[in-house]
This record gives sequence, structure tokens and C-alpha cells, in this order.
Amino acid sequence: QVQLVESGGRLVQAGDSLRLSCAASARTFTRSTMGWFRQATGKEREFVGSISWIGGTYYADSVKGRFTIFRDNAKNTMYLQMDTLKPEDTAVYFCAGRWNSGIMSTQPSDYSDWGQGTQVTVSS
Repeated sequence: QVQLVESGGRLVQAGDSLRLSCAASARTFTRSTMGWFRQATGKEREFVGSISWIGGTYYADSVKGRFTIFRDNAKNTMYLQMDTLKPEDTAVYFCAGRWNSGIMSTQPSDYSDWGQGTQVTVSS
């Protein structure tokens, strides 16, 4: 089992920026698709964005233009840069790995390993 560890979540104000990190223990990180999801209290987990092993990205409409995903394969780490945060971005953010696959997916069931989550709270 691959270990994923998110970090960087905290309380911020609307309009602020925040960067989350996801460190993976797997050597297969460099050949894998990674994803970010979030879950607000009382809601289902929703797709935020995904990045392929070659750096292609895909975003949910709700974050497109505000959030950016990038990765550093030398560090086995993926990042989520969040700009112009809104109160509706408040959620626990999870990273997930789709190992040995170059195909991005919006479906949680396509990812085999998950981090523990990091809380992002955006105050108005």
C-alpha cells in the first residue's frame, strides 16, 4: 500500500491563496496519475482536479482558473495551488493516486490510495 500525506491546510480569509502538498511514498509516483478531491461537511466527496504523469491537468469547473495542480516527480510530491479562495472552498482536501496509469479521472473509485486529508477553511 502506498502512503500519501497531505499538508498545508489551515484557516484563511476569502481572497487569500493557499498551497497544499501531497507526498507519496511510491516509486511509481512518476508513472501515475494523481488527483485532488474535497469533501465539505454533510456533502459527498467531489473531484477538484487531476494531473497525469506527464503533467497534463484537468479541473472541475468550480475551481478552473483559480486552482493549479503541479507535481515534482523528483520529490514524489504533488501540489495544489489555490488562489482567490472562496468560503465555498471550505472542505477537507484529499489527494489520491492512480498508479501506473496516465489516464486522468474524475471518479474516486478509479484511485486506489488516499491520504488522510487536510482541512481548509475559508472565512468570509
